[in-house]
Amino acid sequence: MRIKSPKDIAPLIDHTLLKANANGKQIEILCKEANTYQFASVCINPVFVPLASEILKDSPVKVCTVIGFPLGANLIETKRNEAINCLKAGAKELDMVINISKLIERDYDYINREISTIMTSLSSDTIFKLIIETCYLSDETIIDICNIAVSNGVHFVKTSTGFGSSGANTRMVTLMKKTVGENAEIKASGEIRDFETAMSMIKCGATRLGTSSGIKIISESL
Repeated sequence: MRIKSPKDIAPLIDHTLLKANANGKQIEILCKEANTYQFASVCINPVFVPLASEILKDSPVKVCTVIGFPLGANLIETKRNEAINCLKAGAKELDMVINISKLIERDYDYINREISTIMTSLSSDTIFKLIIETCYLSDETIIDICNIAVSNGVHFVKTSTGFGSSGANTRMVTLMKKTVGENAEIKASGEIRDFETAMSMIKCGATRLGTSSGIKIISESL
């Protein structure tokens, strides 16, 4: 993707605030910033979905929230209920952490069941992103989970929660993009704090960036 101006990169950014100590006032500011810069979405914890949905109800900026975050270790039915409740509260995009332990164990029957259970619970206009936490995975496992994601109709495969041992890197994004091809998109997340890093992810195939540094990135690109 060719970035010619700040406006070109803004629609690729999920303006993110997932800190444990985030408060309502900060979410209000996040939403107003996202609306000003026309970011793709605000990415927030589930408890703030009703607030963000009300603030952004007349805006093209979507409300994105996280499911099973940040460990992915919830029961499948717990994740399903969380997804359904977040959609009812106004979320339009869901970023779900895969069960990392089951993935590392290569219990692919469980992984398929988890993804398909959530996918069948979504409305037709919901964007679903699967967080695979690449820092814990071998290349072979990354390829496997990307193929499983595609076979289940996942819209995006996402690199990281930002809470793992490391975030996105170009090698992982390249591997993921090579695996999914045009069958899914890539969201790079974690440690994307400047324009140069953001551009490196885009050049490797990322079409969405999860970052709390969106305004800084836009400002550096001016």
